[in-house]
Amino acid sequence: MARYTGPKTKIARKFGEPIFGPDKVLAKKNYPPGQHGLNRRRKTSEYGLQLKEKQKAKYTYGVLERQFRNLFEKASRKKGITGEVLLQMLECRLDNVVYRLGLAPSRPAARQLVLHKHITVNGKVVNIPSYNVMPGDVVAVREKSKSLEVIADALAGFNHSKYAWIEWDESIKGGKLLHIPERADIPEPIKEQLIVELYSK
Repeated sequence: MARYTGPKTKIARKFGEPIFGPDKVLAKKNYPPGQHGLNRRRKTSEYGLQLKEKQKAKYTYGVLERQFRNLFEKASRKKGITGEVLLQMLECRLDNVVYRLGLAPSRPAARQLVLHKHITVNGKVVNIPSYNVMPGDVVAVREKSKSLEVIADALAGFNHSKYAWIEWDESIKGGKLLHIPERADIPEPIKEQLIVELYSK
C-alpha cells in the first residue's frame, strides 16, 4: 500500500474527527462519505472498533502498515504501557516534531520539509521523516531555508508554549526536545488500548 494522497476530508468524515486538522466540510457533514453515509447506522463490532482506531492512528501520523506494526513491536518490548509507548514513539518522529514546533501547517507538509533537506538535527541535515528524535536533540530549520515562505506562514501566530516537552528557540527557528511527552501531553484523540488489543489477538 502506498502512502495515502487522496482527499483528506473523505478520511476525516470516515472517522468523524478532524484528524488532519480543522476541516470546514467535516463541520457541515459530520457523517461518513458516500451515497448512504447519512443513513448508515450499522453497529460496529469490537474488531471493527479496534481496526478503526489503528487506521486513525496511521492516517494521523502518516505511517504505513509495515512501519506501524514495526513500531508496535518495538513499543511492546519497551518498559511502560505499550499503547502509550507507541504514541510516544510516533510523537518523537522527526516529521511530527517539525509539525509540533509549528514549522509546517500539517504533518504531510512537515514530511516534505524533511525530505527536501530543510531540517537539521543537532546541526546536521536529516532527510528521514521517521528519524527518532531523542531528549536533548535540537531540531531546527537549515540556515539556507529560513526564508522559505511556507515556514514563515506556518510560524505566524503559532503558540510555542503549546507543548511543554519542546523548548522553542527563535534565534535558530527550531527547538529542543526536553523529554519524551507524557500521554497527557499528546492531544490526539486516539484510544491506544484498542490498538494494543487488536495486535494482541
